[in-house]
Amino acid sequence: MIKTGKTGVLLVNLGTPDSTSTGDVRKYLREFLMDGRVIDIPLIPRWMLVNLIIAPFRAPKSAAEYRKLWTDRGSPLLFHTVDLKEKLIEKLDSSEYVVSMGMRYQSPSIESALDELMKKKVKKIIVVPLFPQYASATNGSVIDRVMEIARGWQIIPEITFVSNFIDHPLFLKAWKELGQEMMEKKKYDRFLFSYHGLPERQIKKGSVDNYCQLGACCNKYSSSNQFCYRAQCFQTTRMIAAELGLPEDKVDTCFQSRLGKDPWVQPYTEDMIKKLSSEGVKNVLVFSPAFVADCLETTVEVGQEYKEQFEEQGGDHWDLVPSLNSGDTWVDCLVDLVHSKS
Repeated sequence: MIKTGKTGVLLVNLGTPDSTSTGDVRKYLREFLMDGRVIDIPLIPRWMLVNLIIAPFRAPKSAAEYRKLWTDRGSPLLFHTVDLKEKLIEKLDSSEYVVSMGMRYQSPSIESALDELMKKKVKKIIVVPLFPQYASATNGSVIDRVMEIARGWQIIPEITFVSNFIDHPLFLKAWKELGQEMMEKKKYDRFLFSYHGLPERQIKKGSVDNYCQLGACCNKYSSSNQFCYRAQCFQTTRMIAAELGLPEDKVDTCFQSRLGKDPWVQPYTEDMIKKLSSEGVKNVLVFSPAFVADCLETTVEVGQEYKEQFEEQGGDHWDLVPSLNSGDTWVDCLVDLVHSKS
């Protein structure tokens, strides 16, 4: 048999500013928020909103937030993704696969990562957006960008995408292991699963046959809502909770990181904190399964800001389960995802 090229694997995460300077954060926000899949309004009003209001006024505050999590290695989201890539390289057969890594926004870019693979004469590319639940603003945006770049190539190899992986046994096992480690150290009254939010209009846009009611329809996961972000989040909660043997009445799902005044998917994490406090809940363990690497939304927003809110309202302990980062079981999950697409 004639030996042809290897299979290229592209890991893509969201992205991060190059530094904690206000200028770099502003640059990152502009690229991120100008994506029409992130803020899904017409170009001109989106440009005005991002460049005249959000980026100028939000950048200084966001830069201060990034300084709270920045380390000697820089942004945790970036270096954890680098570590993940290196571990994946070690686990995959080097005679069959080459691995590159890119960020949807900022550096290293998806374009540079694809260029790296094409220079190695790959016969096929497997793109793995590192977002467990599919959303147009995340996985959809990555797929869109890869296809946009590939359109300019003279030769386009086979390209395949992993659209989501919420039900992969090793993904669930990885969260189970992290949760068990925390639960062995302390007893918790309630278990909270906090996911990044999306505007309700984006959920409705993806609704099949107007199935979405943004409510009890998410209690069952089926072909009608398999690509509904909210339904995927509730299903993720149910599956991880089942792995850990958590009682249903001790588990809650909520959504964080709202931007703007339009309604976003509910319940909101801030409202859930008030509810838990009113019920006299004192000890909470929080999971953030929409993120696979520690980042601003996990370390600072959930781990610090929400913790302060909970304690101010009478809570005793608010503990955050760390992200998957480059844990061994998570790496094994990626290996299996790659093999399944090969």
